[in-house]
Amino acid sequence: MRERTAQAALRPSLDWELDFYSRPILEADGRKRWELLICSSADPQQGDAGSEVSGFRWQQDCPADSVNSIWLREAIEAALGEAEQQGWQPPRRLRCWRGSMRTMVQRAAEGLGLELVPSRRCYQLVEWLQERHRSVYPNEPGYLAGPLAPPPQAIRPVAVPLPEALRGESWDWATLTAGALAEAVEWPIGFAGLLPLPAELPPETPVPGIRLFSRSRALAIAGWLAGLEPVRLEIDTNQLILEAGLEDRWLLANLDPEEARAAATAFASAREQAGGLQFIAVVNGPDAERLEGFWLLRDLPDG
Repeated sequence: MRERTAQAALRPSLDWELDFYSRPILEADGRKRWELLICSSADPQQGDAGSEVSGFRWQQDCPADSVNSIWLREAIEAALGEAEQQGWQPPRRLRCWRGSMRTMVQRAAEGLGLELVPSRRCYQLVEWLQERHRSVYPNEPGYLAGPLAPPPQAIRPVAVPLPEALRGESWDWATLTAGALAEAVEWPIGFAGLLPLPAELPPETPVPGIRLFSRSRALAIAGWLAGLEPVRLEIDTNQLILEAGLEDRWLLANLDPEEARAAATAFASAREQAGGLQFIAVVNGPDAERLEGFWLLRDLPDG
C-alpha cells in the first residue's frame, strides 16, 4: 500500500524519446564519442515549444567499446531511477528516432519492460539535439569542425495504398490558424497527437492540412492512424503521401497532374510559413463537431 501511494504521488510521465548515437567529437583514443540522450515528449498543455524545459532530461556519455544493449539497458535503468528521484513516474513508452539503432534499443527496452515505439515523432529530442550541435559540441575538445561526409541517402520505400477498410469515403485540403490550434487541447478528440506550437508563430498564421471523412469508419481509421506515428504529409509526383513511423509511406490519394503541381507549391509555401507545421484530421463529415482523430505534424530531419 505504501509503494502504491508513493507511486501515485509522482508526477505522471509522458513518453520518453531516446537517441543513442555517435557525436562529432574525437576522444583521446581517436574514437568518436557516443552519447545517450533521453527526454520527455512535449506536453501540449505546457504552452509554447520554445518555453523553458519542464520535463525530464538525461544525458550520459558511453565509451566506444561499450556500445551495446547491455550498457544501454543499464543506462536507461539509471535514468529511470533519476526520474523517480525528480518526482516522475516511469514512462509508458519509449520512442526510438534512428532506424539504425532500433534493434539495440529494442533489446534494452525489453529488459526493462518498456514498450518501444520506432518513430520520428521525437520533436523534443530533435530540438535538444540541434541545440547541442549549436552550443555544446563545438566547445568540446576534439570537436570535428567543418563539413562532414554526408551519410548515404536512404532509398525511400514505395508508398503503400491504405487498406481498403481504412480509406474513408473522401478527403479535402484544410487550413487552420495557429491561434485555433493553440486551443486544440480543449477540443473533443478521440485519438490525438498534439504538439506545443512554436513561441514565435503569430496566431493568424495559416497551417495547412487535410481532413479524411468516413461516416461509418472514422473512429477505426483514427485508431489505425494512431498506431502509425504520423510524421509528415508529402506530395510526390501525382500522389498525396503520409510518411509515418521511421520509414513507412502510405498512399492517401492519387491527384490530377495539374492539381498536384498547384497543391505541391501551395502546400510547401504554407508549411514553410508555419514553421514546418501541418495536420491531419479524421472526422465523420464536414460538419462534425467531434474529431475522431487529429495529429499535428512537423517537418524535422530524419537523422
